[in-house]
Amino acid sequence: MIEVLHVRTSLSRLASRPAAATLLAIAVAAVGLGPAASPAAAATIPAGAGSYSDSRPAGTSGPTTNTGAPVTPKLTTAARDKPVPTNDWWSSLAYQRYGDNPYSTPMYGHPLTYQAKASGLEVGYPTTPAIVGDGRQYEYAHKADLTVGLSGLNSPDTKADAWSDWTVTPYWADGSRTFRATIGHGMPFVYAKGSGGDARITTASTPTVFSDQGNVLGITVAGHHYALFAPTGSDWNVSGTAITAGLGGKDYFSLAVLPSTDALATYKKYAFSFVTGSQVAWQSTGGNVRATYSLATEAKEGTERGTLQALYRHQWLHTTDALTPYTYVSPRGTMKVRESASFTTSQKNNGVVPALPASSGVDKARLAGYLNEVANASDPFSGAADTYWTGKALGRLAQLVPVADQIGQTATRDKLLGLMKGRLQEWFTAGGASEFSYDKDWKTLTGYPASYGSDTELNDHHFHYSYYVYAAAIIAQYDQAWVADSAWGTMIKHLIRDTANASRTDSAYPFLRGFDVYAGHSWASGHQGFAAGNNQESSSESINLSAGLILYGAATGDTNLRDLGSYLLTTESEAITQYWFDADQQVFPASFGHDTVGMVWGSGGAYSTWWTANPEEIHGINVLPVTGGSLHLAREKAAIKRNIAEMERENGGPAQEWRDLLWQFESLSDPAAAKAKWDGVNGNYTPEQGESKAHTYHWINTLNTVGAPDMTVSGDLPTSAVFSKDGTRTYTAHNHGSTARTVTFSDGKTLSVPARSTATSTGPGGSNPDPEEPGPSTGNTFRLKSGGILTTATTDPAGADTIASADGVNRDGTPYRPTVYEVKKVNGKVASGAATAFRLRVDAGTKVGLAPQVRVSYDLTGDGTFDRAETFRYFATDPVNGWEEYTQASGPQATTGSLGELKNGTVRLEVWNALGNGTSQVQTGTDAAVLKIPYV
Repeated sequence: MIEVLHVRTSLSRLASRPAAATLLAIAVAAVGLGPAASPAAAATIPAGAGSYSDSRPAGTSGPTTNTGAPVTPKLTTAARDKPVPTNDWWSSLAYQRYGDNPYSTPMYGHPLTYQAKASGLEVGYPTTPAIVGDGRQYEYAHKADLTVGLSGLNSPDTKADAWSDWTVTPYWADGSRTFRATIGHGMPFVYAKGSGGDARITTASTPTVFSDQGNVLGITVAGHHYALFAPTGSDWNVSGTAITAGLGGKDYFSLAVLPSTDALATYKKYAFSFVTGSQVAWQSTGGNVRATYSLATEAKEGTERGTLQALYRHQWLHTTDALTPYTYVSPRGTMKVRESASFTTSQKNNGVVPALPASSGVDKARLAGYLNEVANASDPFSGAADTYWTGKALGRLAQLVPVADQIGQTATRDKLLGLMKGRLQEWFTAGGASEFSYDKDWKTLTGYPASYGSDTELNDHHFHYSYYVYAAAIIAQYDQAWVADSAWGTMIKHLIRDTANASRTDSAYPFLRGFDVYAGHSWASGHQGFAAGNNQESSSESINLSAGLILYGAATGDTNLRDLGSYLLTTESEAITQYWFDADQQVFPASFGHDTVGMVWGSGGAYSTWWTANPEEIHGINVLPVTGGSLHLAREKAAIKRNIAEMERENGGPAQEWRDLLWQFESLSDPAAAKAKWDGVNGNYTPEQGESKAHTYHWINTLNTVGAPDMTVSGDLPTSAVFSKDGTRTYTAHNHGSTARTVTFSDGKTLSVPARSTATSTGPGGSNPDPEEPGPSTGNTFRLKSGGILTTATTDPAGADTIASADGVNRDGTPYRPTVYEVKKVNGKVASGAATAFRLRVDAGTKVGLAPQVRVSYDLTGDGTFDRAETFRYFATDPVNGWEEYTQASGPQATTGSLGELKNGTVRLEVWNALGNGTSQVQTGTDAAVLKIPYV
């Protein structure tokens, strides 16, 4: 098979400006970029043993417009020397990709959308999805409800004036007037400052006024409610679609989109608490990653310094901070509003290992043969010349080094390491056929030969360089001297600073160029010049960079870098789970007929890639490369099964082209099924170009032996992982340090790991160690077990789980942040006359007015659809410490669907607080924590 090249986000619509319509597969075309700008005489900048140039190689191009003209950042004087974060949700403010548009393309902040125009800032709140492209794409496209600016404003362009972690301030000036508007992710407010004219709001249609309080005006436009706030003493005047207010000598005003008209009073409270900056802080300790998202504010009037911010689904799923009842619609599902200038999330650390653990399921002789095929190939780099394909080849070799070491093939290991070092040293030395060049205008390091717009559009640096960083991390595991700053480590650090710079004060590179800390994932386009906003296709190649940071930081003793990688990977993992795979089936519109998307856009998502409509590649592009950083995908095993099932439906059968990638993906959920597919071809296939038979054989057969990753357990070392099969857990960890250490896992298991070594141990994990991949259940009585498990085992220790607060809102009948317990692969027939029964012990401590509530659901066939749901009345707890018994005797509240025979079915129990404003607890692991189902 000849593999079609991956055409990344870099392949833009060069012939015309992008439309908001379908973004489906497009063909590779040879496109002339016009004459390259003549570079100045290049100087070589030393970097340890390596070097880079300060001017592009002759005949090459840097950032250009769509016509090939050189372009520099569109910044105000105040921002001119600050590294601009390309590859962001607002990058079109700074990067004028289209020569006839000096303002911006649509920018998707969520819940609001924006587009800069000569007269100011268009603002919209899209709430109705459109399904386009033969059903392959859903989008909440930008449509202006209103434009905010100053009377008479007619600016020739818009520039980026200031920015922070997830906010930006565009700037307009026309010689008589200046105007700034601070906007951001999750911000329902637009904070405006201007001089030379009155505040002016132009609506798309005649507004309906629902509240007029002089300087505070409530209007409805296109079914969306907005509040306008002028300085105290001002008065809004409505004339058709024009709304103006004199500023009375002040220079500020604001507006907000309201979740409902009755929210006006709450939003009014924060109208003059202007956001001036945003910042995230993270820490990775004890197997958990915590992140705090904070807004800095300035009181324009009064003393209020608080604000309101809307949390994305990947954020509110992992916070215990109080939320208001207010919500917004977004392409990422429901956003929930917090009344505070900060919030904190906490997630289990998704571990990364250099290689899967050694297992008896791998035939060492066969594996050695596969390894030799790669190591002894006439060209192990398969003709790769540019940064992307060189990276792919480096990644293929890097995965085999620890595998060769694991089975004692040290000569092969060292040969692979030598190949990687040699090619990296070529790239890390300026003046040869391949080199890196620094662009002082854009403050970026670009590799030449470039590909897929990594040079002309600043696309995909995190994709390309992820392979270099990962390869260097594997080299560092075996050769510390090679990655010393005096050797080649300084060049690796330049690549890291270009793509994932943790410093906000570095004058050479921007903070986290491609990673959007609030959106929770990276963006790929350097210019964001699309009507659908920015986009990212291969989320897994972004994860590859984070995994490389973890391993490189661990190998070099840089714990700050390691922990940055943990934050990025853990955060993006949840974003991928929700926004690419819709694991909870709560994000994609009901009218969108797919279970996954190949690409996420600012406006939505598309079941497509940039280069093909082949379902194998649509599904596989968010899997490759498969590494020890891919284990996070196993957290949502049901979603993997739906994903594979959809691919096979769309494909008309099992994968043929990217079969190895998809086998490995499937093995994270169902190793036996993946092994059966591997065995069915017995090695007679062509690997995907970043893969090898050696790696795929080792991966599939190892997981078939030790079981799928058990994501209910995490270790306190980021380079650790747990696997589970038939009630036995396999614990593994790699210690990059120079002294032995003990790794402690969240289930209490400890593992002693010698210095610079991998250790593995096995132990009992209960009969149902993984809620997504249990062994078959017998009987009809299940205990609740911490970790989200229903189990027939009676030997698990007693414990307790926390039930989240109802946040002061009546949640009666509707699960809200429930604590969930599941058992799968259940078989049984309905017992005549029987009914669902449960016995739980709950405790609210001294909190008043809490009300735990239970829903029991039955998925009769295990296909992901629950056929029967029984909701029981809540149990009103007392404000006294001590367990209280809650049973089905409280009575049914609502029942939907019908019971039927369970055939590999799923049973789920959810418990949540229906009332109150505090957490409670539910006991686990005892006979007082039991669900009995009406089956025999």
